Amino acid sequence: MSKLALDDNELRKLSLEERFLKLEDIFKHSDDESARWDAVWLAGEIPVEVGLKGPLFDKVADLFAWVLKNDDNAVVRHEVCYQISGRNMRDKIPDLAEAGLHDKSALVRHEAIECLSIIYAFDQIDTMKKALDDPSEYVRETARMVLKRMERLKGKTFNPESEFVAY
Repeated sequence: MSKLALDDNELRKLSLEERFLKLEDIFKHSDDESARWDAVWLAGEIPVEVGLKGPLFDKVADLFAWVLKNDDNAVVRHEVCYQISGRNMRDKIPDLAEAGLHDKSALVRHEAIECLSIIYAFDQIDTMKKALDDPSEYVRETARMVLKRMERLKGKTFNPESEFVAY
């Protein structure tokens, strides 16, 4: 893999489609996990710019799901979980659930379970309950907390435009 240049200001000058393609290239070909981490945040800006809808929103969501399944760095995968929830990428809830139960990193499992709560994924209560048996105390602690939170928020709908600060 090669090192790919990542200049935030230069990337932001590109059209959204060109920016997406550059970030996709970084995710798929850069051996620099710090560049891929930055790319997560830069890619997370695109859904906000397109109003959290449309084909480019879907492409970013699909790319985040790919990163969650394929990136070898737990911190990068952790940040992707956060972006999926914060950008209300509801079609990727099953990917968060899968990561919450089966990712090799406790850091990612913790974040995925927490993000299911952030995005009010009430349909994933059973996933959160299964995480109560995780080998990591941190994941079990997260599961206990989010289950209490989900009970308290029962029936509420997540609205990222009013409840989540875009970074």
